[in-house]
Amino acid sequence: MIDFDEAVRLIVNAARPIGVETVELELAGERVLAEDLKARGDAPRTAVSAMDGYAVRDADLAILPARLPIAEVAFAGRADVLTLPPQRCARVFTGGPVPHGADRIVVQEIVGRDGDDALFETAPGQGRHIRAAGSDFASGDILLPAGTILGFRAMVAAAAADVATLSVVRRPRVVILGTGDELAEPGQALETPGSIPESVSFGVAALARQYGAEVIARRRLADAPDRLEAAAGQALDEADLIVVTGGASVGEKDFARAMFAPFGLELTFSKVAIKPGKPVWFGRADGKWIIGLPGNPTSAIVTARLFLAPLIAGLAGRDAAAELNWRKGMLTTPLKVCGDRETFERARLVDGGVAILGTQDSGSQKALASADILIRRRPGAPAVAAGDTADILDF
Repeated sequence: MIDFDEAVRLIVNAARPIGVETVELELAGERVLAEDLKARGDAPRTAVSAMDGYAVRDADLAILPARLPIAEVAFAGRADVLTLPPQRCARVFTGGPVPHGADRIVVQEIVGRDGDDALFETAPGQGRHIRAAGSDFASGDILLPAGTILGFRAMVAAAAADVATLSVVRRPRVVILGTGDELAEPGQALETPGSIPESVSFGVAALARQYGAEVIARRRLADAPDRLEAAAGQALDEADLIVVTGGASVGEKDFARAMFAPFGLELTFSKVAIKPGKPVWFGRADGKWIIGLPGNPTSAIVTARLFLAPLIAGLAGRDAAAELNWRKGMLTTPLKVCGDRETFERARLVDGGVAILGTQDSGSQKALASADILIRRRPGAPAVAAGDTADILDF
């Protein structure tokens, strides 16, 4: 059995990107860019107006008031760029090309109209309201470096680069195997004597997707060694990462690790000195990563957040260690002396402080839904009073 920090170190070291693929821009959101994204052209491609107004030469406004005939109208999207004759102006709308020879755009709010003439009575001020060609970026500029997570802001820049596809880190394919004779599909448990709804795999699947995985299967398995071994082989053929829930303790039907033995399972660690979640294990078989989570719902989701989340993030090209970004939070409720194992208390943010949940049972499901914080406590840590701080992690 190893301690928590060593288990995290082993997970982070294993969490390396698994490959690269090209996807359509439309499908690239929240993926990780695999290579620098360079602009195909200048932006803007020609000088354009930043406002609705009138393009003029400064010399033609040297004496006010001035009356200038409107030589042309330019809307956004116009391909040709006219040359502005002296003693003329052009009506230009936001994004429209600025005529050659124009020095500024005078905003429409201070310009009068008399038929086809524009009337300038007020000095235009210092602003020129022209976006110069290439003022945003130039052809060949790196708009997004490799490793960028393509969130909503980055997607604007990606589209502005004028590319139809992007090279991104491939999302790890995940298969989730829920083991246990007592498990039934939700909606069928009450009709099946002795069974309970299989709930853990739904939470694990949602977490896996949140941190960058593609969940390709979620299967419920009875504790039958032959069937478990067959399911293990199928999952190894399909997935980059397999998550097994349950069957990791020391009972007569705890087959989670044994089901992978015929495929050359090599354990990285078999237990971690934490509470909840001591039975969590991690290893590799047939070139694929496997992580085993406890069967109790809270234990499973806590260990999934602590170990599965950084593992998936790293496989998907993100910073694995950054997913365990502990920070200080002020407690609104006291904490008792910690036991001999590193403990992760479930809590929630309340009015800017952290309140521990009333129940810390590893099988609790109702309380789990209200927890949004984990409090980290070292083995043997003393009691902590309300108003003091503790290490916390978003849950």
